[in-house]
Amino acid sequence: MRGNDSKTDLLAIDDLSGRLSEIIDWAIRIKNDEEALYDFKPLDGMTVGSIYEKPSTRTRVSFEVGVSRLGGQPLTLLAGDIQLGTSESIADTAAVLSRYMDCITYRCFGHGDVAELAKHSTVPVINALSDMHHPCQAAADMMTIVENSDKMNGHVAWVGDGNNVLHDLVLGCATLGYDIVFATPQGFEPDESVISRALEIAEKTGSKIEGVNDPKQAVEGAGAIYTDVFVSMGEEHMDGKMGSFDGFQVNEELVSNADDDYIFMHCLPAHRGEEVTDGVMDSPNSVVFDQAENRMWAQMSILTLLCNEVAWQTYWELR
Repeated sequence: MRGNDSKTDLLAIDDLSGRLSEIIDWAIRIKNDEEALYDFKPLDGMTVGSIYEKPSTRTRVSFEVGVSRLGGQPLTLLAGDIQLGTSESIADTAAVLSRYMDCITYRCFGHGDVAELAKHSTVPVINALSDMHHPCQAAADMMTIVENSDKMNGHVAWVGDGNNVLHDLVLGCATLGYDIVFATPQGFEPDESVISRALEIAEKTGSKIEGVNDPKQAVEGAGAIYTDVFVSMGEEHMDGKMGSFDGFQVNEELVSNADDDYIFMHCLPAHRGEEVTDGVMDSPNSVVFDQAENRMWAQMSILTLLCNEVAWQTYWELR
């Protein structure tokens, strides 16, 4: 197919840190460009295969619809459909799929697996979620923050687990120069190597990154408050983890410490009554469904850039 040695993979959001601002601006532009939905088909004749080890709603639908809107052919491969990692190695699967497809997305458990797939693929590989990173979510998150930046008077606050979503959120905020304070319970802090990478980026952009263990401290004066489920998919066996998050629920009392015009964010699905209350989730400050929609637009920008950079650049110049 269109495989080549100069292909770019997206395994973590800082893989595209030099172009993240452009990617988001491009996504916002095409989101509001009704004509582009009819006459702009940069993936015409291309096939994008998406492998899912984990069930998905937003990731699967946003990729399938986004690829279709760009003129491409989406192909979804569930865990039971292929022999990846069972009777065929990841390396061999990558070599085979590269002969059929123009891009591969992979939603997996272990980050090492998507890194291995990218290593042996000759077409771009996009991490659609791993235990360490969630770059497509971060692209949508930063797009949502940029769209609301005119009314954000404070930093981005994270309340919850030091998980994959937080990893790429911190990297994304550092890249675009947004300050972020994350509150996690003791023992559930984010990976130190990821924070180290973010701090290196922040030195160049002026972003301030702070980690605390007190949710109230994190949301004090915040312009955006972000949370996620406390027990992620695949962690259901971790008895007692939920108890570590006592006091971390994003509720009306907690958000009263934020700026009046704060935005509330959640990557979904939400466990209402656990990490967030209905009152916050359904409040006028909530942008969670805009955020969910932005998964598609941000991914469309990324797909076009990685699969047809000429068309990506041409649209940018003409629109």
